[in-house]
Amino acid sequence: WIAVKLLTDGAKEECRERECGSLWQALWVILVADMSMGIDNMLAVGAASHGNLFLLLFGLALSIPFVVFMSNLLSRWMDRWPIILWIGAVVLGRVGGEMMITDPWVQGLLNPSKGIEYTVQAFFILLVCMSSKWLVSRRNAATLAVQPVLLAGPARQNEGA
Repeated sequence: WIAVKLLTDGAKEECRERECGSLWQALWVILVADMSMGIDNMLAVGAASHGNLFLLLFGLALSIPFVVFMSNLLSRWMDRWPIILWIGAVVLGRVGGEMMITDPWVQGLLNPSKGIEYTVQAFFILLVCMSSKWLVSRRNAATLAVQPVLLAGPARQNEGA
């Protein structure tokens, strides 16, 4: 779902309609957002490390400063080169599919071959990309349906006289 939201929302700004009423509300929003992104980051690095402690520690040591210090630059890059969003979504779809098909319970139940593992990963990559495209086109169609279209200029009162 995170990968789909990444592609459907892209660089679009959210929460314009909702502003914090006080400093404490703003701090709470920032705290909750930072905690959720931190947990998400730890889960992603943990999954990508496949139980290798060195990779886990290296990934956390690299990703935390990167997120903290490079988020503004990365945001500008995503605005400038939207392909970065697609690359991120593909990676998330692949890792999500890999996590599901290589789960020990699924391995014990299905005992999938490497070909099946790669097929599941490709399926989730396609699922993320295609569902994002569909949601964006649906949102754009809804936006166009709501906006009035003026094909002619203002109506004249005495046109027939």
